[in-house]
Amino acid sequence: MAYVLRVKARYRNDKTGRELRLPAILTEGGLLISHLRFLASRTSRGQSWRDRLTFAVMLLIKYINANEGTFEQTTELLRSFREALTMGTINDADLSDPSGLYWSPRSPDDVESLILYITAYTDWLAGQPEYKTRRANPFRLAASVEQRLNWCAYYQRHNKVFLNHLESDEETKERNRYVREIGRRCSAPIYDEEVKKFPSDMINSLLDEGFVRATQANEVDPNRKIDWKGRAITILLNNGGLRKSEALHLYLSDIKIDKKRHEAIVRIYHPSEGASPVKDCKTRKEYLAKHFLLRPRTEYLKSERLHLGWKTPALTSTERYFKVQFYPTKKATEFLIAFNNYLLYQRVEPSIQDHPYAFTNTIGQPETLKNFQRLHKAAVNRIGLSHLKYLGTTEHGHRHAYGYRLAEMGFSQVDIQKAMHHMSPDSCLVYLQSTNKELREKMERVDEYGS
Repeated sequence: MAYVLRVKARYRNDKTGRELRLPAILTEGGLLISHLRFLASRTSRGQSWRDRLTFAVMLLIKYINANEGTFEQTTELLRSFREALTMGTINDADLSDPSGLYWSPRSPDDVESLILYITAYTDWLAGQPEYKTRRANPFRLAASVEQRLNWCAYYQRHNKVFLNHLESDEETKERNRYVREIGRRCSAPIYDEEVKKFPSDMINSLLDEGFVRATQANEVDPNRKIDWKGRAITILLNNGGLRKSEALHLYLSDIKIDKKRHEAIVRIYHPSEGASPVKDCKTRKEYLAKHFLLRPRTEYLKSERLHLGWKTPALTSTERYFKVQFYPTKKATEFLIAFNNYLLYQRVEPSIQDHPYAFTNTIGQPETLKNFQRLHKAAVNRIGLSHLKYLGTTEHGHRHAYGYRLAEMGFSQVDIQKAMHHMSPDSCLVYLQSTNKELREKMERVDEYGS
């Protein structure tokens, strides 16, 4: 019986001790080795990319399995697969689906994304020497998943562009503005979608009244009552413009003191390539392995508690770090006070396994993204706000508030790009445009007083 499952795999391609933890695809014929080899060939990609590509390939395999013996030509299969993603597989009249897939329709952008992931995989597969020997003709007689995917790769190589042959000449002409034709259907363009920022009039309430330790809410001593960890991390987000994952990558040694200004100096290092804090190691990856038997947190699978993402920010040093730019600048002192109190009164030292991370949980292990999100949500709710993305009250709303604050105070596009560590100067354009509310207020002022 044909099936497809996602499993975890330890991958080695030589006799050294190096290994990768990868999401793998298990079928009735065993592990899909070509998929593992492809993931291993893209070591610079993060876990989110690996997970999404794995999901796309699994969808294609599930569709092939559900339509056993239906298609003789790969072109027919691929056209129908795209339509199944776009329109779903359920009959609207009676909600039946003989294929057993029961897929709901996906958005045009989602379909485009999935097709591009499959394109990347078949691009690579078509360049492998064994793809010819494992191809069967016609498609319906292919004896294994590997053979069928190699047949898809064959069409990729001979048609130059994956799924290009699914379009008519007229459709192709209409879509010739795209760099790559993959039979995608375009959704309506969105003009710089307005991002939601954390309400500026509520940030002090969040820090002072929201971040209270639930078990110590009635304490008189502020050092026992205040959640100094939550406060310190939130200052990094709201006044330093950090992403939440970047704050949790911090080592204790990454936070230093400017004694002259009484401010914190905070550096965010690349989780694996960043310079080691000790001389006997060159990189953080080597440091974590030699001193703690740990891996960079980006290398853990998403299902593992230590996993953290990394959005490839612009680094400003050959030691592979960027410096946090606090704004208002006095917040560098406020963060230092909160972090110092956290170290003095609340940080739990590692007991089960030693590690270098600055923020820990209640048993001394590195703080997790999930737990900080839980603490932040509780703090937001405590001051009477709902924890919702469209209100700007989630963790990422603080980064948006930081960007808007810089724009409101007249900082240039280049300044904002540097402060927010964007790779592209266009990434911060959203903070330079008026919000819908601000645009409305400006229109009303012009109506009343003139330009």
